[in-house]
Amino acid sequence: MRQFFKQTFASLVGTILGISLLGVLGASSLVVLLIAAVANEEEPSIGDKSVLVFDLSQAISDTEPTVNLTQALSENIPNTLPLRRVVEAIDKARQDDRIVALFLDGSLGSNNTGYATLSEVRKALQRFRDSGKRIIAYDVDLSEKDYYLGSIADTVIINPMGAVELNGLSSQQVFFAGALEKFGVGVQIVRVGQYKAAVEPFIQEELSPENRQQIANLLNDVWGQFLTDVSASRNLNNAQLQAIANNQGILLPDEALNAKLIDRVAYWDEVVTDLKELTDKKESDRTFRKVSLRRYLDIPVEAVDRDSDNKIAVVYAEGQIVSGGGDVGQIGSDRLRQELRDLREDEDVKSVVLRINSPGGSATASELILRELNLLAAEKPVVVSMGNTAASGGYWIATGAQYIFAEANTITGSIGVFGILPNIAEISAENGITWDSVKTNTFADLEAINRPKTPEEMALYQRLVNKIYNQFLDKVATARNLPRNQVAEIAQGRVWSGIDAKQVGLVDEIGGLESAIAHAANIAELGEDWEVQELLKEGDFEDQIIRILSEQTQVENLVTPDPLTQEFVKFKDDLSILKALTDPRGIYALLPFDLEVK
Repeated sequence: MRQFFKQTFASLVGTILGISLLGVLGASSLVVLLIAAVANEEEPSIGDKSVLVFDLSQAISDTEPTVNLTQALSENIPNTLPLRRVVEAIDKARQDDRIVALFLDGSLGSNNTGYATLSEVRKALQRFRDSGKRIIAYDVDLSEKDYYLGSIADTVIINPMGAVELNGLSSQQVFFAGALEKFGVGVQIVRVGQYKAAVEPFIQEELSPENRQQIANLLNDVWGQFLTDVSASRNLNNAQLQAIANNQGILLPDEALNAKLIDRVAYWDEVVTDLKELTDKKESDRTFRKVSLRRYLDIPVEAVDRDSDNKIAVVYAEGQIVSGGGDVGQIGSDRLRQELRDLREDEDVKSVVLRINSPGGSATASELILRELNLLAAEKPVVVSMGNTAASGGYWIATGAQYIFAEANTITGSIGVFGILPNIAEISAENGITWDSVKTNTFADLEAINRPKTPEEMALYQRLVNKIYNQFLDKVATARNLPRNQVAEIAQGRVWSGIDAKQVGLVDEIGGLESAIAHAANIAELGEDWEVQELLKEGDFEDQIIRILSEQTQVENLVTPDPLTQEFVKFKDDLSILKALTDPRGIYALLPFDLEVK
C-alpha cells in the first residue's frame, strides 16, 4: 500500500510539473492531497510471541536526517535511525512480554556507523540478553563492525557462502598537495601543536611521524576495546582473537565455526524456519511473527514511558561547526546558541545534556556556542555526552559542561588551532591572468588570494593563531581544573581515545548518552521524577509524509555500491569538508580530515 501511495505521489508531482502548476500548488500542497489516505493507515500493532527485527543495513546517528522531495522521488533516502530511539526500542522490548527474541538481520547489507555508537547499542543489546531473552544474529559476510555488534548474540549464524572479516583496523588519509602543486595552487599554513594534522593533506603527500603515531595509538585503543568486548561475549581471550587477526584475517564459514567466532552455518530459509518455531508459527506460514525496530518505535508499552513536568533536555551538536545557521549535517552556531538560550529560559528544563558528535570547525563559531553554554551552565546543570567524535572545536564547546562522558572508543582531544591561506598566483600566471592593486596601508590587502603572503603577514597570522591556541588551553585548564602546563602537554593537537582521554583528565567517565542523562538527573536532584525532552529537528509536514510513504522503498531499493564508487564517494566527502571552512578569520579547531576507523 505504501508503495502504491508513493508511486501515486510521484505521478501527481510529475503531471503537475508537466502542466506548469507546481508553482501554484507547491510540493507541500501536493502532500496534503494524500493526508486522508495516510491518516487512515492502521496504527502499528504487535502480536504475542513476536521477534523484534533489527535491520543492520540501517545506519545509526545521533539524529535522523531530514528528507526532501527530490530525495524521495529519486529514492535516495537515508536509511538512518536516531541512536537514542534505537536504545529506547531495545530497552522497551526487554520489558515487553510480547517480544520473545531479537533478530539482528544483516541479510540486507551493512552500514558505516561509528564504533562509539555501536558500543552504546551493544550495551542495550547486552541488557536485553541479560533479561533472559534470546538474540539471534544472521549475516552473509560479517565485517569487523558487523561482528562487533553481532557477537553479542546468543547464536551467530552466517551463510555457507559467507565469511567473517577479522583482520584489524585501519585508517586512510587522502592528500591533495601533489594535485595543488600540479594545478598551480599555493597553500601557506599557520598552526600550533605538533600533532595538529588537519593541514597535512594540503602540504604533504604522506602522514607525518607525529600524525602516524597518534593515529596508531588511537587505532590500538579502539581495537583493544573491540577485543575486550568481543572476547567477553564469545568466551574467548584477546590473544586468541589477535592470533586470528594476524594469521587468518578472513575466515570461511567452517573456519569461523572452528574458531568459535560463530555458532552455526545456515541458509536464510533455515533461519526463518527456526524463527517460525520460536514464534509458534506453522511451517506452512510464509514467515515468522515479527515487528521491525523502526515500526516498534511507535508501539506503546505500558509502564515503560516516563511522564513528568521536570525535563532533562537533550540537545544535539552533530556535524562540522560553522558560523550562522549551518546547512544539513552541520552545527550552525546561530541555531545551536538559540536552542541553548531557549533551554536556559525554560523553567521546566531542570538539567541539560549536550550530545556532541563533531570533528570541530570554525574557532569563532565554537567560542560563540561556548559562551551561550556557559550562560546556561551558570543556571542549570550541563552534562556532555561524546559520541563517535568530539574533538577540536567539538572539545572546545565541551568545556562548558560540569561533567563529560565519552565512550572508550570516542575520538576526542585534538586541542590545537590552524589556518589555511591559499593563493592562485601560479595558476593565474600560467593562464595569462595578472593582478594589480592600490592600497593605503601595508596590510590592506591581507586577504588577497592572488599572491603568497609575505613573511610579515605570515607572522601576523601566526600571532593570531597562537593567541587562539592559548585561549583554548586556558579554557581547558579552567574547565577541567588542570594545571595549564599539563594541558599544554596533552594538547598539541593530539587525538585521544575516550579511555586515554579519561586518564589524562579530558573526560570524567566512560559511558554513553543514557549514562549522561541519568547523571544529569542526579546532579539536578530529581530522583525518579523526570522525563527526557529531546531537541530533534522533526522536519516539516512534507518531510514527515515523504518519510512515511518511502519507508518500504528504503529496503526494496537498497544497493551496495561497488568498491570504486565507494572510494569516489569518500573522496567527494573529503573535498566537501572544504565548503565548511568559513571562519571569518580563517582559523579552525578541526580534526584531521576524515579520520575514519574501519
